[in-house]
Amino acid sequence: MAPARDFYEVLGVPRTASQDEIQRAYRKLARKYHPDVNKDPDAEERFKEASEAYAVLSDREQRKRYDAFGEDFRRVPPDVDPQTWARARAGAGGRTRAGAGAGGFGDTGFGGFGGAGAEEVDIEDLLGGIFGRRSGWGHRGGAGFGRGPIPGADQEAELELTVEEAYHGGHHRITISGPDGPRTIDVDIPAGVTDGQRIRLAGQGGHGSDGGQRGDLYLVVRLRAHERYRVGGRDVTVRLPLTPWEAALGTTAPVDTPAGEAKVKVPAGTSCGRRLRLRGRGLPNPRGRPGDLFAEVQVQVPHRLSPEEKRLFQELAATSSFDPRRR
Repeated sequence: MAPARDFYEVLGVPRTASQDEIQRAYRKLARKYHPDVNKDPDAEERFKEASEAYAVLSDREQRKRYDAFGEDFRRVPPDVDPQTWARARAGAGGRTRAGAGAGGFGDTGFGGFGGAGAEEVDIEDLLGGIFGRRSGWGHRGGAGFGRGPIPGADQEAELELTVEEAYHGGHHRITISGPDGPRTIDVDIPAGVTDGQRIRLAGQGGHGSDGGQRGDLYLVVRLRAHERYRVGGRDVTVRLPLTPWEAALGTTAPVDTPAGEAKVKVPAGTSCGRRLRLRGRGLPNPRGRPGDLFAEVQVQVPHRLSPEEKRLFQELAATSSFDPRRR
């Protein structure tokens, strides 16, 4: 059996790659080899290979284990020291014994121990003091050792929401692509999710093997650009157009919020660009203080003046001593 390809090699990134570099590399490969867009006979296998590599390397804990134990990372019990494992593997020439017909790790000796009359080395005998007889490390069919149940890999997908959907939450039906093709999932979005927040769906990730449980699916929230709202964390900023006389004299003006219309008090002498805060009117927070809403003032003048409006502005210009350019 050919050895599994290195996950870093699959994605075409160095072992020092950042999480962003890993994500970009996977997206590039997914777009290229997704079975929906690439009908090449090898495309589906390449897509599954890239998806498995990304599922492992995008998870910090799994990546740490993969860096330590290589392709054995799913089989090695969690409390095994990587250096002890490496010494044991080196002592066995990097290979375990496979009895007649067992396959998987070769059927001859180890490194310099091969050849007629060479002593066979059993990895369980070699590491018996480390592992003992743990579940998943017993013999299978009397030769070699079995992997036991292997849980499925965790997966990640983006979930695009409008600001209103993020504010209110609610039930959503989404379709995601994966190694097994597209599938539809029902998910309840909590009110007040923020951009970049991860929503965990237990048991909705990759399939396990040998009876192992499915992994988890993580939905990464991405807020869609909005024509009225700018969102920063849980704070929301919205434009507040005012007439020159409203800004000068003060007023109470309606303002749009994700929860509906609200009223904001505009103090007299408000200038363009001033931000008026409505506390607690941003995105809700189930575990703490909600965000704030900021109404950003934009003073606008009429495109066309009636004769009377023009006369009044001229009278104001002749009467007022205000000069915004004077300091």
